[in-house]
Amino acid sequence: MTSKEIRDNFLRFFESKGHKIVPSAPMVVKDDPTLMFTNAGMNQFKDWFLGNSQVQYSRVADSQKCLRVSGKHNDLEEVGHDTYHHTMFEMLGNWSFGDYFKTEAIAWAWELLTEVYKLDKNRLYATVFEGNSDDNVSEDTEARNEWLKYLPAERILYGNKKDNFWEMGDTGPCGPCSEIHVDLRSDSEREAVDGGSLVNKDHHLVVEIWNLVFIQYNRKANGQLVPLPNKHVDTGMGFERLCMAMQGKQSNYDTDVFTGMLGKIASLTGKTYNQTPEIGIAMRVISDHIRAISFSIADGQLPSNVKAGYVIRRILRRAVRYAYTFLECPEPLLYKLVPQLVHDMGDAFPELASQQQLVEKVIHEEEEAFLRTLDKGIKLLDNIMEKNSKDKLISGEEAFTLYDTFGFPIDLSELIAKEKGYTIDHKSFEKELEKQKNRSRNVASTQEGDWVELMDSSETEFCGYENTQAQVKIVRYREVSTKSKKHFQVVLDKTPFYAESGGQVGDTGYLEHDGERINITNTVKENNLHIHICEKLPTNPKECFVAKVDVQKRTQTANNHTATHLLHKALREILGSHIEQKGSLVSNTHFRFDFSHFEKIQDQDLKKIENLVNEYIRQNHIRDEKREVPVEQAKQMGAMALFGEKYGEKVRVIKFGDSIELCGGTHTSATGNIGLFKILSESAIAAGVRRIEATTGKYAQEIIEEEEELLKNIKSQLNNSPNILASLEKILAENESLKKRVDQMQHEQARQLKEKVTAQSNHINGVDLYILKGEYSSEVVKELAFMIRKEKSNSVFAAAYIFEGKPYLALMYSDDLVAHGKNASKEIREAAKSIKGGGGGQPFYATAGGKDVQGIDYAMDKLIELATQHA
Repeated sequence: MTSKEIRDNFLRFFESKGHKIVPSAPMVVKDDPTLMFTNAGMNQFKDWFLGNSQVQYSRVADSQKCLRVSGKHNDLEEVGHDTYHHTMFEMLGNWSFGDYFKTEAIAWAWELLTEVYKLDKNRLYATVFEGNSDDNVSEDTEARNEWLKYLPAERILYGNKKDNFWEMGDTGPCGPCSEIHVDLRSDSEREAVDGGSLVNKDHHLVVEIWNLVFIQYNRKANGQLVPLPNKHVDTGMGFERLCMAMQGKQSNYDTDVFTGMLGKIASLTGKTYNQTPEIGIAMRVISDHIRAISFSIADGQLPSNVKAGYVIRRILRRAVRYAYTFLECPEPLLYKLVPQLVHDMGDAFPELASQQQLVEKVIHEEEEAFLRTLDKGIKLLDNIMEKNSKDKLISGEEAFTLYDTFGFPIDLSELIAKEKGYTIDHKSFEKELEKQKNRSRNVASTQEGDWVELMDSSETEFCGYENTQAQVKIVRYREVSTKSKKHFQVVLDKTPFYAESGGQVGDTGYLEHDGERINITNTVKENNLHIHICEKLPTNPKECFVAKVDVQKRTQTANNHTATHLLHKALREILGSHIEQKGSLVSNTHFRFDFSHFEKIQDQDLKKIENLVNEYIRQNHIRDEKREVPVEQAKQMGAMALFGEKYGEKVRVIKFGDSIELCGGTHTSATGNIGLFKILSESAIAAGVRRIEATTGKYAQEIIEEEEELLKNIKSQLNNSPNILASLEKILAENESLKKRVDQMQHEQARQLKEKVTAQSNHINGVDLYILKGEYSSEVVKELAFMIRKEKSNSVFAAAYIFEGKPYLALMYSDDLVAHGKNASKEIREAAKSIKGGGGGQPFYATAGGKDVQGIDYAMDKLIELATQHA
C-alpha cells in the first residue's frame, strides 16, 4: 500500500465503525498556555476530556499533524541519527468519549492491523500496565484478558508506569495504556533473539506503532487518583512507522513518505543518500525538518526569537547547518524543497498548497540570515582560536557565548575546532547551558492548586455580546503561585467578560456583592475555559455576584477590532486579493494587523488605505451578525477563514458592508462609532509578512493633534513662513553647501598635516612611524590616516588628540603590516586604558575615546610601543 492508501484505509475503517472523521487541527496551538504545538492527536479534544466543552461526537477519528522536540525519545539533536524518530509526524487516532472502552478498542485495533493492513500476527506484541502500589492501582487485567483473545500470553507483556500509564500533565485525566509493537527483523534474527525481550528497548526494528490509552482516572494536585465518572479511549498510531511496517522497510525514511523528498535533496545537492554516514544523517535531518518548518509557517507560526517561533527557528537552523556542513551547501536549499513537500502532502493537507508562496519566502529569508550568521560565527571562532593558540583550548564560556548570543551551534564549533587541532571545554559549556535552563525554569515556574468546585456546571455561558454586566455565581476557583506573587483563577457559570483570544485582549472589570468588590485584572481562555484573574477571593465565594465589565475599555477595544476588519477589506481592495491576515493584537488603545504581502507598501498606497477605511467608517455600516452558522455555509457566504485557526462546525459571522469574516470577538454596533482611523506605522516582520499598527477614535485624534502641534512649532522656528516645505528645502540646501565647504577645509587640513607628519616621521624597528598630537576633529584624523595608508607601505600612523575637551586615539597600519599579523583594534584597546577609555575597529584602522585627558601622553607612548614591537 502507498502511504496515501494507508491513511485513507484507516479513516474509512473507523468511519465504518461509526466514527466522525474530523480534519487535523493546526499544528500551532492557540488558547492553551500549557502547549505551543500539537504534540498528540488528542490535543484538539482536550476540552472534551476536561469537561470544559460539550462533547459533539462520542466517536471520532482523524490524522493529526504533530510536532515534538522534547520529551521521551524526542530530543531534537537526535532526530536524523536514527531511522524512526521525527519532529513533525502524523498521528492516526480514534477516540471514544464515554462510549466504547477496552473491549472494542483492542478488537478494532487487531482487526485493522491484521485483516485490513494484513500485518503478520506473529510479529505483533502488546503491553499492558503492571500496576503501581504508590498510586494504589492494580495491574490492568481487563486489557490483558482482551488481548488473550488474539495473542498468546508470552506476547502480552507488562509495562511500568513510565511506559504504560498515560497522563495529560501533572494533573488531569489519565489512565493505563496498552501499546502495540511490531517486530520487523528478519526471520533469522527473530529466531536468534526473542522479540519480546526487545520491546521498549529502543531497538530500531522492534517498534511501537499504536498506543491505546484508557482514560479512567483524574490526577489531583496532591497526586491522588480519582476514578472518572465517564471512561474514554484515546489512541494514537505513528503514521510513518506504520508505513515502514506496511511497506516492508527497515527505516521510516525508506518509505514513500520520505523517498520523494530524499530524491529531491539528492538532485539539488549532487549527493547520494547514505553516500557516507554523515550525508545520510544530514539528508534525514533535512527531509524531516522541512516538514516541521513548512507546516508551522502554513499554520501561522513564523520563525522568531521567542516561544514557538524560536522552536521553529531552531529546527530550521539545524537543517541549514547540516546542509552547510555535510552537503556542502553554502547557499539556501530548504526553500527549494517546499514544492516537493506540497506534491507529497498537499492533497492530505491543503493548507500547505494554499500557503506555498509564503512558506517558500519565509524559509528563504531565514536561510539567508542564518548563513550570514554562520559566516560571522566562523570569523568569531577564528578570533577565539587565535586568542587561545597556546593551549588550543576554547573555554565553555566562549563556546556558550557563540551559541547563545550569536546562534552558532555547539557541534559546528566543535567540528571546526577539531579540524584545526583545538578542543572545547564541553563540561563547562554544559554548565553554562544548565545555568541558562535554570534561569528559564525560575522565570516560568508556576504552581497551580486543585480546582475547588462550588457547583456543577459543564460550560461557562458567555453573554458578553449583548451585556457588559450579569448576575453570576462562581463555579470553581484555584490558587496560582508564581515566583513573585500569587493570584486566583475564577470560573463563573456565565460571564460578560470576553476572554483573550483571536488577538483581542481580555476584558477587565470587577465582581461585586454587598459592597465588596473583587477586581478582575484579566480574562483568559484556557482549553475553552473562561478564566477570570483576580488578586484575592471574595469573603464568601458561594454568594451571587454582579459581574461588571470595564465598559470604556470594552467599547474602545470593540471599535479597534471592527477597524481590523475594515483594514483587511481595504488592503485587499487597494493591494489585491492575495492579502491574508496572519495575526493581530487588538487592545483599547491601538491595534496591529499582520498580513501576507511581499513588498513595502508605498506611501501613496498607505494613504489610499487609510482614506478607504475612514470612508467605510463614515458610511456607518450596521453590524450584521449571524451565530451558529455551519462553517461551510459561512464560507459560501464569502466569509474569510484564517489559516492556522481551528473552527468548530458552527461559527459566528460578522458583516460590515462588504466585509465578511468569521470572528468570535466583540465589535461595535456600527462603523460610525469608530470615529477616526489613523495608521501609525507599516513594517516587515518576516519574509512575505507585513505589519500595520494603527489606532482609532480619541487616540487617533491625539496623534493628529500632536502632529499639528509639531508642525506649528516648526513653522514658528521658520518665522511663520507661509511655505514650510520651501523654507526647509532652503535650509537643507544651505546646510549641504556648508558641509561641502567644511569637507574641503578638512581635506586641506589633512593634506597639510600629512606633509607635516611625513617630514617628522621616524624609522623604528623596521617601520616608518607617523605621529600626530594636538587638537583636531576625528574626521580630519581619519582622512589623514587613510591618505598615509593609500600612499605609504610598511607604515604606522599613531594619533593622540583632543576634540571638544575629550581625549582620543587613532592607529593605522599599512596593509602589508596587517598581512604580517598587526592588529590595530587589539592594540588600541590596550593603549586606551591610559585615558580610561576603550575602543576598537578593524585590523588596519582603529580608534578609541576616553575620559582622562591627563593620560593622553602615556597613551601615545603605549601606542608607539605596541605598534613598533615585532613589526
